[in-house]
Amino acid sequence: MAFLHTTAFIPLFLHVCLFSCSAWAKVELTMHESVEVYLGDSAQIPCQYSFTETNNEPSFVIIQWFVRIVGNSSRMRIFYGDNSHDMVDNNTIYSGRINVTSNERGSQLIIPDVRLSDEREFVCQVNGLAAGNAEGKTHLRVFAPPEPPVIEGVLNGISVTNEMPSKVASCEARNGFPKPNITWYRNNIPLTTLPGHVNVLTLVTRESTAYYSVQSTLDYKVIKEDRDAHFSCEVSFFVPGAIRTVESNSINITVHYPTTMVELWKESPQGLVKEGDMVELRCQGDGNPPPPFIFNREQPDLDLESRGDVLILTPVSRKDSGIYQCRPLDTDSFNEVKGEMQLTVHYLDPAVVVPKESEVMLRGEDLTATCNALSSLKTSTVWYKNGKQVGKGNTLHLQDATYDTSGEYTCEVTVPSLPTLHTSGSVHIIVQGGPQLLGVEQDVQLEEASGRMVNLSCEAQGHPAPRISWNVIGSQNWQEVMNKANEHMTHSVVSVKVTSDISVQCNASNDMGNEVKAFSIKATEGSGVIIVGIILCLLLLAILGSVLYFLHKKGKIPCGRSGKQEITKEKTTKDDIVVEMKSNTKNEEAVLLKAVNGDKKGPNDQ
Repeated sequence: MAFLHTTAFIPLFLHVCLFSCSAWAKVELTMHESVEVYLGDSAQIPCQYSFTETNNEPSFVIIQWFVRIVGNSSRMRIFYGDNSHDMVDNNTIYSGRINVTSNERGSQLIIPDVRLSDEREFVCQVNGLAAGNAEGKTHLRVFAPPEPPVIEGVLNGISVTNEMPSKVASCEARNGFPKPNITWYRNNIPLTTLPGHVNVLTLVTRESTAYYSVQSTLDYKVIKEDRDAHFSCEVSFFVPGAIRTVESNSINITVHYPTTMVELWKESPQGLVKEGDMVELRCQGDGNPPPPFIFNREQPDLDLESRGDVLILTPVSRKDSGIYQCRPLDTDSFNEVKGEMQLTVHYLDPAVVVPKESEVMLRGEDLTATCNALSSLKTSTVWYKNGKQVGKGNTLHLQDATYDTSGEYTCEVTVPSLPTLHTSGSVHIIVQGGPQLLGVEQDVQLEEASGRMVNLSCEAQGHPAPRISWNVIGSQNWQEVMNKANEHMTHSVVSVKVTSDISVQCNASNDMGNEVKAFSIKATEGSGVIIVGIILCLLLLAILGSVLYFLHKKGKIPCGRSGKQEITKEKTTKDDIVVEMKSNTKNEEAVLLKAVNGDKKGPNDQ
C-alpha cells in the first residue's frame, strides 16, 4: 500500500503559502499515552490540538490517522480529513470498522467492538500548513480476563523420603489477554522458588484465537506435616486500570511417611480377661500408609501369626499372660519403634470342699467344712442348703448336729470384679444316731367310744433309718395301714378297733438305739341313753315356749319395762352345761342341751 505525503492533497495556492507565510502560529498536539478497554467494548482515542498564535490560526487544517503495523516500524493510514471532507481509507484492516469525529480543536477515533488484534499504536497527525504539522500517538490496550484457574493434585502418594522435590499439583488458567500469571500457595502463604525444596515450571501457550493459556506445575519436597496442608493456586491478570486475582479450590495431597510411634491395645473383650475368652489385640502406628506389623511375646520371645494389624488369641488360658509387642515393617528402626502391653488372663480353679463329697457325724457333734478355689482375683464364698443361704466365707461351722443338720451343702465361689468367673462345690452331711420320735408327748392318753376305729400315727427320724414296730394290748382287731420311709425318716400308722381299754406301744429302733411311744385308750359306754334324755328335754322346752308365747298374745302375762329389766339382769351361771355326743347308730343324733339357772344333774336324773 502506498503511503502519501501530507502535502499531496493541498491546493496549489495553499502550497505556495506554506513556504511564504512564516508568520503563522505553530500547531501543538495532545494525546493519551494509552487507552485501555475490555474486549468487545468501544475504544475512543482523542487527539486534541491548538496553535501558539491564536490571532494567526490557519483556516485550513488536515487531520490524518495511522496505525502501526505489528511486527515492524511501518505504519498505515486509515483516515483523512480536512475542512471540506472526511474519508476512511479503503482496503485497510479498519475499513468499515472505525468512526472519526472532529471539531475546531480536535479529532476522536472511535473503534466499536474492540478485538484483540486492535492492541497496537494509533498515530494522529495534524497539518496546519504554514503553522506546520505535529503528530502524537496512543497505544490501545485490550484486556480479556481468563477463565477461573483449575487445579489438579497428583493421585498417588508422595513420600517424604524422596530426595528431590516431587510434583504436587498442576494449575491452568485459559483464554486470557494479556498473558496471566499463576502463583502457588500453601496454607494461604505464597510459595517462591527455593532450590531443593520448591520449583515452579510455567508453560505459556498462545491460542489460535490470540488468547493466552498458562499452565503451571508445582514441584515440592513434602514433609510429614504436609498431610494436613492445603495447596492452591491464584491467577492474576490485568484489567483496565487495575490487576485482579482469582483463587482456585484448595487441595490436599497424600503424604507417605514411615512409622515413628506405635500403640498396642486390647480391642476385645472389654474389661478383664478370663480363661476361655477370645482376645483381640490391635496395633496401630502413625505411618502412612499403615504398614504391616509383626507380633511377638516376651519370655519366651516368640513370633505370633497375625492378620495385618490384629492378633487373635483364642481360647486363652493363664499361660497366655505376658508382655506382647508389635513392630512395623516400614521403618529402618525396627527394634526401636514398637508397641507394648501387658496381658493378664484371670482364672478361678474348681472349688475344693473339705470334707469331700459326704461326711457322717453323730448327733450332737460339731463339724467345720471349708471351701477354697484358687483365683488370680479376690473371691467371695457363700454356702447354701436347699436354696437358702446358711453361711458366708470359706468356712462353714455346724454345731450340735441334729437330724435337721443332714443334707446337701453347696458353696458358691464368685469373683466380684469379674462376675462371669464362678465355681461351686458341695458336701453331703449325714447325721447318725438313734431314733427320735416326733411329737411333744411320749405317752398319749385318749378316750374313745367303744366300737369305733382309731388311727394311731408314729413318726421317727434317725440314721440309719429307724424301723417301727407296734405292740397292741387289749384288742385283736388292728392293722398297720401305712409305712413309708426315706434315708432319715420312717412314718407308720395303725388302725385299732376300740372294744375295751387298750394299751399300744410304738417302738422305733436302729443300730444306734431305740425309742418307745405309748398310747392309752379308754373305752366309754351309755351314750345312747343320755342322748334320748336330751331329746325329751328339748321337746318339753319347745312346748313350754309355745304356751308362754300364747299367753303373751292373750295379754295374760304383762310385759312391762320392769319385767324386761329383771330378765336382762339374769346371768348364766358357771354351771351351764354344753354337751356334744356322737354315736355310730343310725337313729342317734348329736344334740346340744343348754340348761339355764339349773343345777347340774346326772344322766339318770335327766
